[in-house]
Amino acid sequence: MQRVQRALRSATSGATVALLALAVGCAPQPEGSASATASGTTAGTCAQGRLATRTPGKLTVATDEPAYEPWFKNDTPANGKGFESAVAYAVARQLGYGKSAVVWQTVPFSKAFAPGEKTFDFDINQVSVSAERKKAVDFSSGYYDVRQAVIALKGSKAAQAKSSADLRGVKLGAQVGTTSLDYITKVVKPTRQPAAYAKNDQAKSALKNGQVDAIVTDLPTAFYITAAEVTDAKIVGQFENQGGTPEQFGLVLDKGSALTSCVTSAVDALRRDGTLARLEKQWLSDAVDAPVLK
Repeated sequence: MQRVQRALRSATSGATVALLALAVGCAPQPEGSASATASGTTAGTCAQGRLATRTPGKLTVATDEPAYEPWFKNDTPANGKGFESAVAYAVARQLGYGKSAVVWQTVPFSKAFAPGEKTFDFDINQVSVSAERKKAVDFSSGYYDVRQAVIALKGSKAAQAKSSADLRGVKLGAQVGTTSLDYITKVVKPTRQPAAYAKNDQAKSALKNGQVDAIVTDLPTAFYITAAEVTDAKIVGQFENQGGTPEQFGLVLDKGSALTSCVTSAVDALRRDGTLARLEKQWLSDAVDAPVLK
């Protein structure tokens, strides 16, 4: 009889513990607790369509004006056409924002990654990720691997260059604040002071007018310029990546932005599921291989 009573007491005690455990498991957990973290802090922080954006319910995206092809189409970022416009909307969808919730804003190229508080949630404008720029702003993971290229008028001395050394004695130009200009100063190391322009349009005009012998831009832009804008120019060649890692364009965010991890996760997801590759093929397919400058 005593053995039966002990067994009943043991069973009752076990049931009580199980019920208490179940109750604790179902109780609401405070934000930031171990249980909340285990379930995935990112999921909570990156709640679809409910990020801590500058305007609640909206996603403010910035780029420069004019917005050049093939990155944008018809100088209209909001139309979803062109590689970067399409990428911006793909990232927005990944974050839970439809096209009508995306608000475009004009921000000059160099101001996008300059120190200071930003007026946008993220900027997309062929901005290369660099350690120096990371001191002032945050970047998402890269959405495009890019090469820099040299453009010169057909028949000119610069057009015959086969290596960086062949370009040292010619007058080169590029947009100010770009890695294109960095490649001139750090890779070519010209004997003549390179020209720096506020806009790519000014660099193109300088090439047309003979003020410079060649200009440097990213490769897709170089193909567009020579095919549609300066048709008597040619792509001389492209530079090899420096330092063993590819140069990448990244989305620019305010330094310490609460959105950085969410935007990075969105870009990473688009790379994994093939969206970035598909958009690159759709909008940048004309950028075929160019000879590499040794």
